[in-house]
Amino acid sequence: MKRQGVFTYPEIDRVVFGKPFVEALKAEADRLGVSRIFILASGTLVRKTDCLSRLEAEMGGRIAGVYDRLRPHVQREDVLEATTAARELGADLVLTIGGGTPTDAAKMVCLCLANDVEDYEGIDRLRATSGPDGAVVQPDVVTPTVRSIFVPTTLSAGEFAAGAGCTDSRSHIKQMFRHPLLAPQVVILDPQITTHTPEWLWLSTGVRAVDHTVEDLCSIHLQPYVEGTARHALRLLARGLSRCKEDPGDLSARLDCQVGAWMSMIGGAAGVTKGASHGIGHMLGGIAGVPHGYTSCVMLPSVLSWNSSVNADRQAMISETLDRPSKAASGVIGDLIASLGMPTRLRDVDVRHDQFQEIAEASMHDRWIKTNPRKIDGPDQIVEILDMAW
Repeated sequence: MKRQGVFTYPEIDRVVFGKPFVEALKAEADRLGVSRIFILASGTLVRKTDCLSRLEAEMGGRIAGVYDRLRPHVQREDVLEATTAARELGADLVLTIGGGTPTDAAKMVCLCLANDVEDYEGIDRLRATSGPDGAVVQPDVVTPTVRSIFVPTTLSAGEFAAGAGCTDSRSHIKQMFRHPLLAPQVVILDPQITTHTPEWLWLSTGVRAVDHTVEDLCSIHLQPYVEGTARHALRLLARGLSRCKEDPGDLSARLDCQVGAWMSMIGGAAGVTKGASHGIGHMLGGIAGVPHGYTSCVMLPSVLSWNSSVNADRQAMISETLDRPSKAASGVIGDLIASLGMPTRLRDVDVRHDQFQEIAEASMHDRWIKTNPRKIDGPDQIVEILDMAW
């Protein structure tokens, strides 16, 4: 295990957990002194629940506007439309209520506002790229001044990261954008609001958080602190997700899942690199339209199996953490996913075999392919993994 490194604390003031989100948000808005709050929200939450109306009633006219037309995987056109609205409304805070799509869109809006982006091509100059070794090459961008508060309703945990994924709809590739101040000022974890989240979305994004922990534990850059947080996160998530499957109304289990998802992001702050499950998963979303959580459901066991020849000792730690030391980690994680009723094969999520080459070639541009524990030299090896997951 790596015995040297740098842990960078995210630029997050605080995490408020277990408190009703309306109460928590009012207190945080008062503390921050904001008065023009622009909301990016799940359309389902806006149309089918009273969450927004309760918030508006409590906030005393401080809600400047709401945008609820975001499409999955954060499309550039939606980001531009939301940015224009936020700019015209004079927003001084961006609030999200929803899953990974509103979260990443809010980060993009904050970045676009700071850098006066007004057109599709303007986003290109903000994009982070990766070098041959997987290191991020960050362009020179203006520091965001409008910050955010996130109220997540899923478990993908992007609210704890300073990066955002945004899909270039012309190339169908999800691209990465980064700045330390894209992290929110506050994250509010309210288990009650998550009861509105569809079961498939809650559980599948929980598997996404499991993927964070598993790829951290298998990372070529694992650090001691992250080993501890990742293992505890994995326990919380596995137990909590199983309890949520049994009883969707179990708020204690939901909070365990939220805390587990939070802890699953510690590795990212420590610079612990991920692997091919994340790298391929990014492209499954942009190219094949696979929902974010489902990408981990269908890829993680096969990636573990493909990597097992080079990191069996690390994978044994995963099996031990979940109290099944005699079974291969790929099987332990695969059993967990299946027990939650999630899809387990690429064909289950409508990925076609004739898309494999395009997915493989696009994946080679993802930085996490370059840091996969077993070296990936070209698209043919990614096709090999995709065939295993088929």
